[in-house]
Amino acid sequence: MPEWTTACPGWEQKLLRGESIIPPPIYPDEAEQALAIFKQLCVVDLPKVWDDELDQERYQTFGECSDQWVFDFVAAIFGAYDSETGNQLIREFYLLISKKNTKSTVAAGVMLTALILCWREEEEHLILAPTVEVAGNSFKPAAGMVRADEELSAMFHIQEHIRTITHRMTRNSLKVVAADTDTVSGKKSGKVLVDEHWVFGSRPNAESMFMEATGGQVSRNEGWVIYLTTQSDKPPAGVFKDKLQYYRDVRDGKIHDPRSLGILYEFPEAMVKAKAYLDPANFHVTNPNLGRSVSREWIESELTKRLDKTDGQLQQFVAKHLNVEIGLALRSDRWAGADFWEGATDPCTFDELLKRCEVIEFGVDGGGLDDLLGAYAIGREKDTGKKLGWGHAWAHPSVLERRKEIAPALQDFARAGHLTLVKRVGDDVEELADIAEQIYEAGLLDKIGVDPVGLGAILDKLEERGIPQDKIIGISQGWKLGGAIKTAERWLAEGTFAPAAQPMMAWCVGNARIEPRANSILITKQASGSAKIDPLMAMFNAVTLMALNPPAATKRYQMFVLG
Repeated sequence: MPEWTTACPGWEQKLLRGESIIPPPIYPDEAEQALAIFKQLCVVDLPKVWDDELDQERYQTFGECSDQWVFDFVAAIFGAYDSETGNQLIREFYLLISKKNTKSTVAAGVMLTALILCWREEEEHLILAPTVEVAGNSFKPAAGMVRADEELSAMFHIQEHIRTITHRMTRNSLKVVAADTDTVSGKKSGKVLVDEHWVFGSRPNAESMFMEATGGQVSRNEGWVIYLTTQSDKPPAGVFKDKLQYYRDVRDGKIHDPRSLGILYEFPEAMVKAKAYLDPANFHVTNPNLGRSVSREWIESELTKRLDKTDGQLQQFVAKHLNVEIGLALRSDRWAGADFWEGATDPCTFDELLKRCEVIEFGVDGGGLDDLLGAYAIGREKDTGKKLGWGHAWAHPSVLERRKEIAPALQDFARAGHLTLVKRVGDDVEELADIAEQIYEAGLLDKIGVDPVGLGAILDKLEERGIPQDKIIGISQGWKLGGAIKTAERWLAEGTFAPAAQPMMAWCVGNARIEPRANSILITKQASGSAKIDPLMAMFNAVTLMALNPPAATKRYQMFVLG
C-alpha cells in the first residue's frame, strides 16, 4: 500500500506564489490515461480556433485551453485508483474555487472521462445540482463535448429531456439531477459529483439527500464523490459549513484523513483581516484561471463599483469572485452595532459571567411556536465596570418546519450549544427559569426585563423558583426601545460592552433591520423577515435595565441552625 497525505502544509505561501496546492497522483500511470482522454474533450463554450491542418475552424480542447491546476485536479482524482485491487484510495474530493473558473465545465469533462473509462456495465454516473438551472450548466457542456467529437457521438446517446448521456454498448450513463425537482432516492451511482455545494447549506434535508445519492458506493470500491462550490452569498450554514470546516482541518493537518482531499482556493486569515483581497495583485489567490476564463480587469472594475455600497453588494461580490467568507450581513438598513460586534466579543461562558460580575440584568423575549425564545444576560464586571453579555435561545420543532430556510442555521447553533431544540412545549420556559434561578441564587440578579406580551407562562415559572415578582419588569417595546438600541451601539463602539463570542448572536445581529420612526429607531421582527432576532431583542431588554446603572448586588446568605 503506498503512503500519501492530503494535508497541505504551507498552503498560504503556495497560493500567494501561484504554486499548486494539489498533491501529485498516487498512481501516475492511471492519471496519465485519464488525462489523455480528458485533454482531447472539446470545450464548446469557447470560441472556435482555426486549424491549418484541417483547413477549417474547430473547438478548442481541454488540453489546449486549460491551466495546469485543471490537469493536476484531474490527475489527483483518477490517479488515486489502484487498478490491481480495484480500490479508489481517495474517495472524496472537495474543490472550493471562485466563480467563473470553469468549475462546471471541468466537472462535465471529469464525469465524461469517468464514463468513458468505466469498466462496469449498466453503471450510472451522477451529477447532483441544487436547481434545474445549475443542472443545465453541467449537462450542456457534457452533451456539447459528445456532439463535437465524431467518435464520441457514435459511442453515446444523448437524451436532453432527462439530461442523460448513455453509452450505446455498455449502457453506462451520465445523468444530471436537479435536487429541487428530481428524486435521488434509490440511486446506486459509483461516481457522484455535487455542484454548487453551498446552495445545499440552506436545505434542511440535504444530509439525507446526500446519503441517498452516495449510498451505492458501499458496494463499489472504485467509487468517489466530488463536491464543487464557490463561497456562500450568506454566512455558511448546514452541510456546507460542516463540510468546509472539515476540509480546512484536513488541509491544515488537524484531521488525518488520507481518503479525503480538499482543494481550497481561499485567502489566509491574516489577509482577510487586512482586506488584502481588495488588491488586484492578489486576485490570483482564489482565481487560478485568472487570465483565461477570469478577467483581472473585470473583477477590479466591478469591485470598484461596490466599494462604497452598504447594502451587502460588496460582501456578496467578494464572496463569489474572491472566496471571502461572509460574516455579519452588513446591509444599509443594518443595526449600527453590527459594525462593532465581532470586534467586541469576549470568550465568556455563562459560568464565567457569574464569577466575573457583581450584578446581572436578565432579558427575555419571544417564545411563540413560530419564534425563538431568547434570553440574554448582561453583567457588570467587578473592578473594571465593563459590561459582559451571554445569550441562549430555544426553538420548538415547529420552527424548523415553518422556517425551513433557517433550519440548518438553527441546527448548527444547537450543535454549538447556544440554542436548544426542545422536544415539547414548556421545556423552553423551564430551562429559561433554570438560568434565571442560577443568577438569583448566586446573589447577582438585579432585575429580569421581559416583553409584557405573552408573559404569563414565564412569570409563573419564575415565581415557582422563588424569584420575587418585583424583580420582573415589563420593558416597553416598539419606539420606546430605541434608547436601548442606541445605548448598545455606543457601548459596543466605545468598547465598554463585550458580548460572548456566539455565532448565534452574530447571526441575530446580522438579521436585524432598522426602521426610522420620527425621532427614534425601531428594530422589528417584521422588518427582519423570516430570520430570527428574539435573542437580540432580549439583549435590548437587558440593556434597558443595565443602563440604569444598578448597584452591585448583595449576596444572599442563609443561616442554618444545627440542633
